[in-house]
Amino acid sequence: MILTRFFKGDLFLMLNEVFTWLADLAATAVRNLLKAIPVLVIGMLVIRIVMTLLKKTLEKSRLNQDAHTLILSLIRAVLYVLLALTVASTLGIDVTGVVALASVASLALSLSLQDALANVIGGFTLLYTKPFKSGDYVEIAAESGTVSEIGMTYTKLTTGDNKTISIPNSAVVASQIVNYSTSGTRRVDINVSASYDAPIATVKAALLEAAKLDTVLDTPAAPFAAVLNYGDSAIQYSLRVWAKTDDFWDVYFLVNQRVKTIFDEQDITMT
Repeated sequence: MILTRFFKGDLFLMLNEVFTWLADLAATAVRNLLKAIPVLVIGMLVIRIVMTLLKKTLEKSRLNQDAHTLILSLIRAVLYVLLALTVASTLGIDVTGVVALASVASLALSLSLQDALANVIGGFTLLYTKPFKSGDYVEIAAESGTVSEIGMTYTKLTTGDNKTISIPNSAVVASQIVNYSTSGTRRVDINVSASYDAPIATVKAALLEAAKLDTVLDTPAAPFAAVLNYGDSAIQYSLRVWAKTDDFWDVYFLVNQRVKTIFDEQDITMT
């Protein structure tokens, strides 16, 4: 219609129709905006209330802190997406096409991000099965360390020399997991070799003497020393003691040191 007016030379009518169309468009936009602003404010308030209630509910549950973070992040993202769609609809935007496009894009994205999705699913599996929690000392996929974080896609371990190792959750789920913190105690195994010239009873007594520390436990078993095997030129012995998980390395290093000191005092030759 505007082009028709223009070609007929009726410039005044054409400009009038343009201004009328712009005025109607602006009026509609203002009305929709006035409707959308309360929806946005109320929606954000509702999200805040829901997240607060959900957080309190999770704190009362038996789920660990890592599960709280993961669940809250996902729920928050979903709520904000729903709020965005609601506001867009209030503004007069047809969200049907947006939703359809988002569905197609999600499918394409999921195919290209299979590994990432596998890691997310692995994260939920870990939070559900609970093979370990933050603070546990574990061995996963040939890596050992203290669990510092169970994230949405990665599990992070902190090693004894303060390195951070990030392992994909899908790999964690597929690996053998050794949790040394489950019972709160660990067995310390120390193997040494002594000359055939040293009597077996003397060597065993020396090993048990080395294990006399305040940090060595009598439960679940008292310190134990035994012959492990006979070599070509020496006898191999094994000393086994129990310690709290937090004391494991202190006990290991100190007992090792005491073994050498006591062997020297008793003229037991290590080979």
